[in-house]
Amino acid sequence: MTPSLLTYDLPLLDGLSPRDLTRLDIRSRVLNLTAWETLFQESDRVCDVYFLISGALMAIHWTEDGREIIFTRFQIGDHFGELAAIDGGPRSLAIVAREESQVLVLERSSFLRLIDAVPDIRNRLLLSLSDRIRQLTRRNLQFVTQTVEQRVRSYLVSMAFDRGKLHPGAVLDDMPTHAEIAASIGANREIVSRVLSQMRRSGVIETGRCRIRLLDPGSLADPSVPAATGIS
Repeated sequence: MTPSLLTYDLPLLDGLSPRDLTRLDIRSRVLNLTAWETLFQESDRVCDVYFLISGALMAIHWTEDGREIIFTRFQIGDHFGELAAIDGGPRSLAIVAREESQVLVLERSSFLRLIDAVPDIRNRLLLSLSDRIRQLTRRNLQFVTQTVEQRVRSYLVSMAFDRGKLHPGAVLDDMPTHAEIAASIGANREIVSRVLSQMRRSGVIETGRCRIRLLDPGSLADPSVPAATGIS
């Protein structure tokens, strides 16, 4: 077994010990990525599973007209790539490093042996896939039922909630650019910038370089607050 497999705090592998894996030929390695380096492209046929151990990664799709859509930003410890590992199909999204990053690469054959031999890993994987389907369903509903302003508000609320900062005066540091927010919610940068400016003038937020301060998170999260005029 490669020692690095259990060196990191990886939720999918929580509770495993070297003894659990002594009879399995587990192969893994650490890969270093530079900022904006692509780990793999859409339709690539490499079927390994990856764990983010440092840095920041994004899952991206490029439309036929060249527009970028950001599907996911990964947190430290997250795993991805398991769909291709399970069915042997091509990658559905590209993975790009937003900054210098490290990933632990678990070879497909090793991953398949793990989920076959260790029920806890298999159960966690099923729960993770179920959660992902629910997230995609919610996201699709947002695209078809919400205005751009409502999507921006939902995006900020979700980010604040995930960071434990959904309270007055909280500061969200290391914020994505307006272009990245737009790519995440299916809008364009100009409209997102206009929405954020409107929210700043209304006293809901304060904005700075790569940071947003929440002045009135209750108003931010209130679906009854009307969208800015002319933004849809």
